[in-house]
Amino acid sequence: MAKQAPRDDIDERGVRITRPERSAAGLPGVTHALRAGIDEMGVRRTALTLLRINQPDGFDCPGCAWPEPPPGKRSHTEFCENGAKAVAEEATLRRVTREFFAEHTIDELAERTDHWLGQQGRLTEPMVRRPGADHYTPISWDEAFALTAEHLRAAAPNEAAFYTSGRTSNEAAFLYQLFARAYGTNNLPDCSNMCHESSGVALSGTIGVGKGSVTLDDIHKAALIVVVGQNPGTNHPRMLSALEEAKRRGAKILAVNPLPEAGLIRFRNPQKPRGLVGQGTPLADRYLQIRVGGDQALFRAIAALLVAWGSVDESFVDGHTGGYEEYRAALDSLDWPAVAAATGLPRGEIEAAARMFAASSATIVCWAMGLTQQRDSVATIREIVNVQLLRGMIGRPGAGLCPVRGHSNVQGDRTMGIWHEPPAWLPALSERLGVPMPAERGYDTVEALRAMRDGRVRVFVGLGGNFAAATPDTAVAHAALRACALTVHVSTKLNRSHVVPGETALILPCLGRTERDRQLSGDQFVTVEDSMSAVHSSRGRLAPASSSLLSEVSIVARLAQAVLPESTIPWAAYEADYRAVRELIGAVVPGFADFEVRVSRPGGFTLPHPPRDRREFPTPSGKALFTSGPLAPIQVPEGRLLLQTVRSHDQYNTTIYGLDDRYRGVHAGRRVVFVNPDDLAQLGIADGALVDLVSEWDDKVERRAPDFRVVSYPSARGCAATYFPEANVLVPLDSTAEGSNTPTSKQIIVRLEPSG
Repeated sequence: MAKQAPRDDIDERGVRITRPERSAAGLPGVTHALRAGIDEMGVRRTALTLLRINQPDGFDCPGCAWPEPPPGKRSHTEFCENGAKAVAEEATLRRVTREFFAEHTIDELAERTDHWLGQQGRLTEPMVRRPGADHYTPISWDEAFALTAEHLRAAAPNEAAFYTSGRTSNEAAFLYQLFARAYGTNNLPDCSNMCHESSGVALSGTIGVGKGSVTLDDIHKAALIVVVGQNPGTNHPRMLSALEEAKRRGAKILAVNPLPEAGLIRFRNPQKPRGLVGQGTPLADRYLQIRVGGDQALFRAIAALLVAWGSVDESFVDGHTGGYEEYRAALDSLDWPAVAAATGLPRGEIEAAARMFAASSATIVCWAMGLTQQRDSVATIREIVNVQLLRGMIGRPGAGLCPVRGHSNVQGDRTMGIWHEPPAWLPALSERLGVPMPAERGYDTVEALRAMRDGRVRVFVGLGGNFAAATPDTAVAHAALRACALTVHVSTKLNRSHVVPGETALILPCLGRTERDRQLSGDQFVTVEDSMSAVHSSRGRLAPASSSLLSEVSIVARLAQAVLPESTIPWAAYEADYRAVRELIGAVVPGFADFEVRVSRPGGFTLPHPPRDRREFPTPSGKALFTSGPLAPIQVPEGRLLLQTVRSHDQYNTTIYGLDDRYRGVHAGRRVVFVNPDDLAQLGIADGALVDLVSEWDDKVERRAPDFRVVSYPSARGCAATYFPEANVLVPLDSTAEGSNTPTSKQIIVRLEPSG
């Protein structure tokens, strides 16, 4: 039997700290995965469900976007501990019913933690909060769509924002952007704006394609893999298996991260005997504990050394790149003392890392949000591109650029047009359907928040995700949602966004990945795109958690019919048979010709990528571009630290699975801040002390996160780390990355004050 939902919330005073672990996964990973499943689903349901994760005839894991091996080479248990937890959260037997909402006021629920809210179970029917009401009450689907249509028709198109999370399928995402644009707006903020927007901007401007240039096979063939600003052991655990395979074939691994992370030190593969009972596989051959924000200076220094040593692929540079001479001039003026100050690394360590690049015949650089959420994120990623261009490491087997995306279909959603910019194929879509589409740029996530705050956006619709918890500047974000005339959240489970409602608020419960989706034409499947541009199908098998649930495709199609009753777009046909959606996608989105045929093959297909496939660069000049800019690290005042927000091992994005971060030695609590012991001594703060985290920003507004326990931790000097979303309150809405407008959640100047 599954455990009942918790009635009591957590007591953070009971947090325990133990020694951080030096290896990831192993037998503990297996036991924690099974325990999570059994607690939420029971024994039989756990066994049946877990064996279908990431299988050709099963469903795509609702967790991360790491790719699967080709059919025939996949394990029967092609999932990780956190993937099992994600599935358990969705396939739970716990239910949130109308009786639950009758028992709890919205204000009462707002006092609960994110963990408690998520643990209550699956939503079962549409609910509404009427103006002035303190409870949600049931509403029929037809009434919910009519209510939303009433508000959207009363608003101008630019007064609405349509948010999307990275869990949404390709089919639902495509229909959603079509609906928003047929309604008349490009206000399509999404989770990419808060995670890998910096990657897309940097890559589009240098190699001409805003996606990574490697496949899973390239990872296995690499001679050097650089993992920078990323913690795969927690955030993309199946990546560890790929790193292990690369190591088995002789690859070297260079890790660059302010915190020592267990998954980059040693991997105990739970699918192999040596991982269960042996010592596992050492991964990082060299580990650079860089200061937060020092990555741009590091890669500029590596590039300068490669040029000085003559380790440049001159044939590639001459034939495929532009801007090299200007970039080389920037390298000639490199200020090494400034590099040391920015990185916190001795020159000898940087030179040793550079020699790994120089010696490698095939190098892949992987990164995640440790790089993308800094002020100079775009410039930093361009610096990585520069190093790879110097060595000719694009369009070569086992080499390339690898931004490791987070949520399972966040890359696919962008491919499907979930973007505040009109995609290049929008005119083709408009012509095919005979429907005008707006050409004006819409609001990204930060801009949408500002517009909601200022009363310029009156209606917010969220397709998945947890907008209130994911966004920066928590007090501003919550006030912005409450200022809306209507908020609509399409969700599977209760979350923070539901308890900061607009004047009128709707919760629309939808099917999850694990569940059977039956429409008029029969059972349906959907598709997703992983981090490496591979598109494949996902088919749920479980009975829906409630007979009242609709699929995301159904919700979007019916909402569109209610809002746009005169539309000539065949929304009902798209809902009845998802093949019709894929036929339209195949006709207008590049790379998706013969979509239905290709995705029906086991394993699906990989989208074209000219730099990877042919060393062709779709930039205005037809060449990859070297770029350079000033090195201007953020100056941290005396007595302050540079804080980054991170995930615990018991969470995925804003979903909190549990209260332990066993790799870092934190148990039964989340309000902790990791600080180097030498910094603690200099600040006069004791290990275990309770402090408030206070961020400092140009607007002089005090942003305070109270009552955090200090944990002495071997992090880089001058830096600190704590968990999000608890620390999102510290991130100013206007502190964003230059060029991408991504919130700077990895670069917050804070002071530590004794708790009152």
